[in-house]
Amino acid sequence: MPALATYQDLCVDAVDPLLAGRFWAGVLGREVRERGDGLVQLTGRTPRHTVWVNPVPEPVTVKQRVHLDLHAASVDDVLALGATALDLDSRRWQVLRDPEGGELCVFEREQVPDERLYEIVVDSVDPERTARWWGGVLGARVDGEEGGAWSVEDIDGAPFAYLVFAPVPEPKTVKNRIHWDVATSDLDALVAAGASVVRRRDPEIRWTVLADPEGNEFCVFTD
Repeated sequence: MPALATYQDLCVDAVDPLLAGRFWAGVLGREVRERGDGLVQLTGRTPRHTVWVNPVPEPVTVKQRVHLDLHAASVDDVLALGATALDLDSRRWQVLRDPEGGELCVFEREQVPDERLYEIVVDSVDPERTARWWGGVLGARVDGEEGGAWSVEDIDGAPFAYLVFAPVPEPKTVKNRIHWDVATSDLDALVAAGASVVRRRDPEIRWTVLADPEGNEFCVFTD
């Protein structure tokens, strides 16, 4: 089945976009571009490496349902950039908080890949259903096991290896602070496939905000 959309870029909400932008640029290997409209743009070697850091008024108050997993030579390198430790010992990876208080995971590597962003992880009540939905939207391969995490792999153009949906018992209740954008030539096809409209494109914004079947927001560009 052909893809309904293609991955475009990543977005992170922050109370202090410049502080957060400098941190994420350091851990992801991006360049910081401060804009006059309050946004901070992180650029990489292709447009799909772009990360937008968006200003929001509300701080982190609950565990994030979307977080990033990173490759790093040492967790100390990430701590030195402004992260704080949350759990360094109980797993084969280290759990930190970014400067805004959001969770992230660090996987230490002897050889750090060029793509430092390892995967995007999303908490999900129904990981298989949600992964299969995104696999269909992005025309990508889906893998997983019953009762466990499910991943979307081989996403065309994505600067990371996996989009992972991890099982949790609780449903989504607040807006995600991390989301990804997609591009499509057929917005209606995404809605027909099961996305819901959160905010339609209007003169003030040039994208449409949709949500996947579990309520995870994502922005859709049709230009």
